[in-house]
Amino acid sequence: MTMDDKIDELREKKRDAERGGGEERIESQHEKGKMTARERIDYFLDDGSFEEFDQLKTHRSTNFDMADDHPYGDGVVTGYGEVDGRTVFVFAHDFTVFGGSLGEAFAEKVCKVMDRALETGAPIIGLNDSAGARIQEGIDSLAGYADIFHRNQKASGVVPQISAIMGPCAGGAVYSPAITDFIFMVEETSHMFITGPDVIETVTGEEVGFEELGGASTHTAETGVAHFSAEAEKNSLDDIRRLLSYLPQNNVEDPPAVDPWDDPDRRDEELTNIVPNAPQKPYDIVDVIDRVIDEESFFEVAEGYARNLVTGFGRLDGRPIGIVANQPRVNAGTLDIDASLKGSRFVRFCDAFNVPILTFVDVPGFMPGTDQEHNGIIKHGAKLLYAYSEATVPLLTVITRKAYGGAYDVMASKHLEADVNYAWPTAEIAVMGPRGAVNILYRDELAAADDVEERRQQLIDEYRDAFANPYTAAERGFVDDVLEPPETRPRLIRDLRMLESKRKEAPDRKHGNIPL
Repeated sequence: MTMDDKIDELREKKRDAERGGGEERIESQHEKGKMTARERIDYFLDDGSFEEFDQLKTHRSTNFDMADDHPYGDGVVTGYGEVDGRTVFVFAHDFTVFGGSLGEAFAEKVCKVMDRALETGAPIIGLNDSAGARIQEGIDSLAGYADIFHRNQKASGVVPQISAIMGPCAGGAVYSPAITDFIFMVEETSHMFITGPDVIETVTGEEVGFEELGGASTHTAETGVAHFSAEAEKNSLDDIRRLLSYLPQNNVEDPPAVDPWDDPDRRDEELTNIVPNAPQKPYDIVDVIDRVIDEESFFEVAEGYARNLVTGFGRLDGRPIGIVANQPRVNAGTLDIDASLKGSRFVRFCDAFNVPILTFVDVPGFMPGTDQEHNGIIKHGAKLLYAYSEATVPLLTVITRKAYGGAYDVMASKHLEADVNYAWPTAEIAVMGPRGAVNILYRDELAAADDVEERRQQLIDEYRDAFANPYTAAERGFVDDVLEPPETRPRLIRDLRMLESKRKEAPDRKHGNIPL
């Protein structure tokens, strides 16, 4: 055989690998509104940047007639490429080959790419579309999953890990995405669950559909398992590229700054009147965020889940920041179990990857009620407290209105060693709201009053003037300054520049014990 013959043979093998499960199965994938694994990678990565690993790898199983079916690639495409010129490692399940099911060789390919990502310090992107464990390979499939899970754990906090769910993701397959930092789903075509509808009906008698059980709307709005959903796969891949633009390659690098396009000295006079005079009247905290940070830079995370707390990424003078904010439009911005979980996870991610955190505070307290208490608001609320308290990245805090009770402490207060804490003149910093305080402090006087409601309102007004303001906290140094709202953006940008050299080492210990 000549060299030309050998090259022809090699090219044919690679063409076989690129065809995956064949044209019929590729067409079936397209009919479902889904791209193939290679199409997803080609769309996601910078043009011409993909370098593949193990394209000709095959499984070694001989059970259940598997000896006669050895497709190249074994159901997953792996390698590395670039997003906006920065290296990322990627694996994409190929549903056209064995339904994208995981076997021994499949797992080895994924593990190799994860190992290289850890060694070189680059993000890991997993494009999931799989029927789950390959039953024909038995325990080898389970071992392969565990090998991947263990690498997810080792990579956590070292390199960003992002999962896109672009088809079914069931059983053991869901645990790897669950360990990763962010999960993207596609409406109607992606699903995540431990046990599917058929098994649930067999075991419990409960009838439930795929969408209700584990669709994108369920996991982005109800469970909080997923952070983003999109109408189509391309939209989801575009969103991942945008997310990466805010993130460093690894935990020892700073997030990527860009040339600023917004005036760092810009004062937005609309902020002066954005907080209503009426204490109970809501407003949209996203309007505040948009007016303070660089224009059009806000990228919200987990928008549909725990909407009483807003989380996301943005930029100040071109530098990435994480943003956490109480949302007065939803449950008055109170902290409940879901908001505590959402906030603590986001704060810990930002801290792990050197992303400064800007916190906007308008919180009347923790959500009251037996449902919250019996489901562990004490434990879950403590997670947010723990996350802020252990953070060593620059912490910048702005109190726009209410900051009551323990929720004031939790939301990146000076007492948790936040670096700069500001209040607006509209801020109310107190143990509790004026009405609640008056009802406790003046219980006997109110009981004896001729006109209870008139006297109660007088006392509420007196309490608000005396205590529900930012000045007592400013006198004690618990806020560094009381700002006119339009001053907020220029001041925060200067603070962020000052804090660029911040170095704060955690105590020497194996790890803390967050109240899980």
